[in-house]
Amino acid sequence: MRKTKAFKEAVAQTLAELAHRGVTLTPATVADTIEKHITTVSERFGIQVRSAWRYFDASAMADNLAKNVRSFEESSSEKGVGEAPMPPLDNPELALVLAGVPDSLAQTGGDLYAVIINVAVNAWMAGHIHGEDGCTGCDGNRGEVGHDWQARMRTVTEMQPNITKWFDRDVWTAAVNDSGFTVTRR
Repeated sequence: MRKTKAFKEAVAQTLAELAHRGVTLTPATVADTIEKHITTVSERFGIQVRSAWRYFDASAMADNLAKNVRSFEESSSEKGVGEAPMPPLDNPELALVLAGVPDSLAQTGGDLYAVIINVAVNAWMAGHIHGEDGCTGCDGNRGEVGHDWQARMRTVTEMQPNITKWFDRDVWTAAVNDSGFTVTRR
C-alpha cells in the first residue's frame, strides 16, 4: 500500500493540511495513521484497499490528528508530563554518558543503533538514580552511598576527574574521531 501513488499523495496532502493548522508531525507518523485508517475502512466495509481510498479525506484526517495533538499537549501540560528535567551541564553522570559514546562506537564497530541504546539506557539509569529517593524497589541496592545523590556524584567525579572536558563539543568530536568514526551528513 505504501508504494502506491494514492498513498504518497495522501501523506503529502495530510502533511500540507497539518502545516496549515500549525501542527508538525513526522511523515512516518502520518503514514502509519493513514495506513491504519485505510486498512480499517477496507476491513469494516469488506472492500479492497484500493476501493477504500474513496473514503479518505486529507482535510478531515488533518483535523483529527491536530485535535489529538492539541488534546495530548493540554493533558500533558496540566499534569506536568512531557518535560523531563535536564541535569546541569556539569553533571558528572551526564559527563560519563557523553564520555561513553566514543568508546561505545569503537566497541561496536560503529553500530550507531547499539550506541544510541547504550546512551539511552545509561541516561535512563542516571535519571532513575537521581530520583530513586522515592523508589521503594531501590532500597539497599546502591552500595555504600545508598540514596545519597550528592555522595554518588562525588564518587562518579572521582572515577572521571575531568568531567568538564566532555561538555566541550570540540573535545567530544575529537574523541569520536579518535575512535575511528565520524558522523557526517549524507
